[in-house]
Amino acid sequence: MRGRMVVTGLTGVLVSGCAAQAEPVAVPPPAPIAVEVAAASSGGACRLLDFALIEQLVKVRFDVAAASEQGDTHTCVVRTERATLPELTLSVTETTIDKATFDADLVPDKAGKVTGLGQQAYRRTVAATGGHGPVVEVGWLATEGRLATLSWTSARGTQRAAVDKLTNDLVGLARKVDTRAL
Repeated sequence: MRGRMVVTGLTGVLVSGCAAQAEPVAVPPPAPIAVEVAAASSGGACRLLDFALIEQLVKVRFDVAAASEQGDTHTCVVRTERATLPELTLSVTETTIDKATFDADLVPDKAGKVTGLGQQAYRRTVAATGGHGPVVEVGWLATEGRLATLSWTSARGTQRAAVDKLTNDLVGLARKVDTRAL
């Protein structure tokens, strides 16, 4: 029995001595893990948008969302991680206006009428400015007392014809936005 204890003790001393002489091994850091986060996780009006639905309807994959609230207005901006434009913006504001007021005061000049969206709706394309390309806007008076605007801001250099083609897709997306869920 005493012989085994001596062998065990010597083994422990030898092993610890070897460990003290060994050089540390450099281990590379683990690769970052990409986690897909839903637009709704940003809160606010982003709860009304879904990256997969946007991609299905407008053929662009967004992966970054940011929400903001100012008084009765809730806003969400979605972009790609790689670029600031294009961007898609949804704004929803509580309102007490009626269809006549919406038409007289909020529908922009030269805007086209959209049917089958809320109580009344319009769409328009705004010319490019120095910082970005043309902007498509769809605005509507929702049935539950909310005013909503969905806009697409294109990158500088984008042709107006390309943005105009996107208008129907944006109207389709607007029809999927349930402003009651805000």
